[in-house]
Amino acid sequence: MVKSIDRALTIVKLVSAKKDGFSVTELAAQMGLNKSSIFRIVSTLIDHGFIEQDPETKKYRLGYQYLELSSKLLDSIDVRKEAAPYLKKLEELTNEVIHLVIYSQKDAVYIEKLEGNETLRMHSQVGKRAPMHCTSAGKTILAFLPEEEAREVMDERGLPPHTEHTITEESELFDHLKDIRKKGYGFEREENEVGITCIAAPIFNFKEEIAGAISISGPTIRMEKDRIHELKDPILEAGANVSSRLGYDKEKYNI
Repeated sequence: MVKSIDRALTIVKLVSAKKDGFSVTELAAQMGLNKSSIFRIVSTLIDHGFIEQDPETKKYRLGYQYLELSSKLLDSIDVRKEAAPYLKKLEELTNEVIHLVIYSQKDAVYIEKLEGNETLRMHSQVGKRAPMHCTSAGKTILAFLPEEEAREVMDERGLPPHTEHTITEESELFDHLKDIRKKGYGFEREENEVGITCIAAPIFNFKEEIAGAISISGPTIRMEKDRIHELKDPILEAGANVSSRLGYDKEKYNI
C-alpha cells in the first residue's frame, strides 16, 4: 500500500460522506494526522479537481472532477457485459431460460437470452421486442415507470390478447402493476405464450429509473407456486446486483 495515496483516498471518502464538507482540523482529527500533512494532501487533490474549498466556510468537499469521471464511466457501461455473470449464475442455478430485457422508447427489448439445460421452445429472440402488458419483464418495467408514461405506453401499444389469460383491461392491469411494485417482482402465467410461466425482477439505473428487467421462464407444469417462491430471492438478488453495476444504490432495492 502506498501510504500517501491511501491517505488521499481516505480524505476523498470522508468529504464525500458529509454534505457540508470537512475542515483541515476535522480531517486531522478523523485521520490522526497533523494539519500540515492534511493540508499538503488536500492541496494536491484541489490541483487535480477532486476536492474544492467552500470560500465561505473554508471547508473541503468533493470537486466537480468526479462528475466528469462518473459521466464517462456511466457512458461506458455495457448492460449485457455487466449483467453477464449474474445471468449465467441464474441459468446454472435454475436450468431455465433467462432473459435480459431493456426499456427503450416505450418498448421492452430482449438483449440477451440464455437457454438453460431444459428444452423449452419460446418465441423470444435477442433483438426482438417483448410485449409490455403480458410478459413478466414488460409488466415489471411498466410497474416501475411513472404512471403517466405507463399509460402512454398502453395507449400507444394497446393491450392485445396473446392468450386467453392475457390481461386486456387497463384497470385490471394497473391493479396488477400495483401488486408488482409492492412485491418487488413481476409474474405472469401463460399470459404471453400458452404453457409458459415467467418471473421477473427490475433493473434500475444510476438515476433511480427503471432500465429493464431480468426474467426466468419455464414450462407452467414446472413453474408451480413452490417453484416461483424458490426463484424469487435469486432473481431479486440478480436484479439488485445488475442495478448496482449500473450505479443504483443497492440498499434501496426491494429484496
